[in-house]
Amino acid sequence: MRAAAARVVHAVQVEGRSLTTALAAVEGALPARDLALLQELCYGTLRLLPRLHALIAILLTRPLRRADRILQALMAVGLYQLVSTRIPAHAAVAATVAATRTLERPRAAGLVNAALRRFQREEAALLARVGHDDADPALFPDWLVGRLKAAWPEHWRQIIAVSNQRPPMTLRVNLLRTSRAEYTAMLANAGFTARELPGLPAALMLDEPVPTRRLPGFADGLVSVQDAAAQWAAALLDPRAGESVLDACAAPGNKTSHLLEQAGGGLDLTAVDLDPDRLAPLRENLARLGLGARVLAADARAAAPDWPGAPYHRILLDAPCSATGVIRRHPDIKYLRRDSDIAALTATQDAILAALWPLLRPGGRLLYATCSVLPDENQARVQAFLAAHPDAHAVALGLPDALACAPGVQLLPAAHGGDGFYFALLERRP
Repeated sequence: MRAAAARVVHAVQVEGRSLTTALAAVEGALPARDLALLQELCYGTLRLLPRLHALIAILLTRPLRRADRILQALMAVGLYQLVSTRIPAHAAVAATVAATRTLERPRAAGLVNAALRRFQREEAALLARVGHDDADPALFPDWLVGRLKAAWPEHWRQIIAVSNQRPPMTLRVNLLRTSRAEYTAMLANAGFTARELPGLPAALMLDEPVPTRRLPGFADGLVSVQDAAAQWAAALLDPRAGESVLDACAAPGNKTSHLLEQAGGGLDLTAVDLDPDRLAPLRENLARLGLGARVLAADARAAAPDWPGAPYHRILLDAPCSATGVIRRHPDIKYLRRDSDIAALTATQDAILAALWPLLRPGGRLLYATCSVLPDENQARVQAFLAAHPDAHAVALGLPDALACAPGVQLLPAAHGGDGFYFALLERRP
């Protein structure tokens, strides 16, 4: 288990692989009962990795050789257990030391043991040296801290703090199959508690996350897992039964299915994504929920008038972005994303917006959404689009706890709420 976690952390931080890919490479070798702990160790270690590296530098008398950087990942996993989990310290140390054999570094057992034992003895003093504040900018890359300070001078510390915490688990009740009250009762019968979220009639936020497989009725399509902020997309686009709708960049399909649920299943909906492999979970989601849509592998930058269902009454563009609003769910973003990526992303966003607009009917509406908190990807893109398209105008939006960022609104990551999301609703003049 600890060896597997170290391999995942090493794959992300050293090899530049995504956390999803790195986890998939090791999960098959572990029993199902161990997967939840593996994920906790990997996600948690990556959230705090700069701080854990600083501790390791203090605990070691000399740096590790480049060939032994897997040991740095292992010690980071061990320290994370001691700092941030309820795993008994003796068990955490013993299991981490034992993992040196699995990693074919048995001679390092003494080194790892000595480092972790020293941390136990000097924990308070060591944490005082490296810090223990979730809002510590050292936990984020410098380029991103600079952008956050410039964009959100009053909120940047909040963004960093929340992004370094465990995310809440929010559900979306399938109101075609049951009511929120009925499903809340089902949760209670299963021993889980949840609270309703204002303005989102299908949302329930669990008081404690649980494995998806334990959710009552999940396999039968009674409920889906979807962040609270993401659930605003269907509400803002507000498709009506009988309308033709395009969900561009649709995979893995949570927003696709939510659009269908909100309209009673009666949409002529086409779901498009560039990556054919990502369409498999989209189809699985639709099948589980008993919903139907056309599914098309295509590049939204090359959208064409002969796409099925065009021209559309409604278009949802959940644009490819830096994902800086969902770092708490994807901590590998801190190590994989670069400042230079933003220009390429904004060019893609502009290209998709321009390509989709001719597919919208006069009087129709397009919702531009990102899970970014960077203005360059959000209001700057919509401002540029409006300047170039006189037949487009922005519809005023009002969301609880959202910041006005004309045109559009910005939700920042919230400790007991949703992720960071931007929304702008554009209407095509008749």
